[in-house]
Amino acid sequence: MLIGVPKEIKTHEYRVGLTPSSVRELVHHGHEVVVQTAAGHAIGLDDEHYIAAGARIVEAPDEVFATADMVVKVKEPQPGECQMLREGQVLFTYLHLAPDPEQTRLLLESGCVAIAYETVTDDAGGLPLLTPMSEVAGRMAIQAGAHCLEMEQGGRGTLLGGVPGVAAADVVILGGGVVGANAARMAMGLEARVTVIDKSLRRLQELEMQFGATLNTIFSTVRAIEEHVAEADLVVGAVLVPGAETPNLITREMVANMKRGSVIVDVAIDQGGCTETSRPTTHAEPTYVVDEVVHYCVTNMPGAVSRTSTFALNNATLPFVLVLADKGYKQALLDDPHLCNGLNVHRGSVAYEAVARDLGLPWRPAHEALGD
Repeated sequence: MLIGVPKEIKTHEYRVGLTPSSVRELVHHGHEVVVQTAAGHAIGLDDEHYIAAGARIVEAPDEVFATADMVVKVKEPQPGECQMLREGQVLFTYLHLAPDPEQTRLLLESGCVAIAYETVTDDAGGLPLLTPMSEVAGRMAIQAGAHCLEMEQGGRGTLLGGVPGVAAADVVILGGGVVGANAARMAMGLEARVTVIDKSLRRLQELEMQFGATLNTIFSTVRAIEEHVAEADLVVGAVLVPGAETPNLITREMVANMKRGSVIVDVAIDQGGCTETSRPTTHAEPTYVVDEVVHYCVTNMPGAVSRTSTFALNNATLPFVLVLADKGYKQALLDDPHLCNGLNVHRGSVAYEAVARDLGLPWRPAHEALGD
């Protein structure tokens, strides 16, 4: 199979779909790899590294899309990239389609086979290709939130950990999954007062066992969210409904009742955000203010630490890239129900139920689509 790796074009996105080490594995398996020039240059992965690994370097993105049987990316394809996709071509990347009807329409029109990292599952019920970026984003959320609390950024002028004689900041994390747990770890490391709110008692018990009594765990109700968000200096939105649009757990009224200069970091923004006042931002302009509350809603947070993120992502994606290349997408999906859960769009049909439901589109189950 010929695998193509274009340079990412989303604003301030420097990650790359395959590292030279991943390319070498694919070449070792008998596949060809085409990489757009300078695809990894920003993070120290230069063309000569890819050439040494066995890749062929091309100048333009259309050369990648025109020749590749499978395109491996990081972020969702931008409109111009969607228009380069063709019938039956495999796209393997993050998609986040539920809050993005335009991307979904373009992928359907292209006739491609779009497999989303974020809905591939594993035997433990986890999301193995979302996990590494969730780990990064959870840790970054505290880093970004601490920065936004500084006066110059519009924040309250609060140091997360306080100092002797001055209270630490109150950090409230909505969701106790991978993002939430990593955010809690970082915030507690900075000696903030941390509360995690989740609707799963079992998950709250696991977090308490992991972090001890210094972590405050609260069962999720509307009232609990209202009360804790109102007192928070920093709120981290870490809610995830796999493949579906994130529910708005923080209403505009709740935001209006927050303290002046407090901060919301909505990590769930890729799936629409968990705050009614959230809207996507970029690393170029990461924040905006609503009701004197600073909102940080960057859709590709891990892109700020692109080198770490690229290697972490490749560690998780490479086995799946190899099996798709070795077997062909159809056989690979039929053989592995967890990989099959990643199929979101198949030759003009939506193949993932939550995406179809949220966008009001017809749904054709993956096993039916693959049976054609």
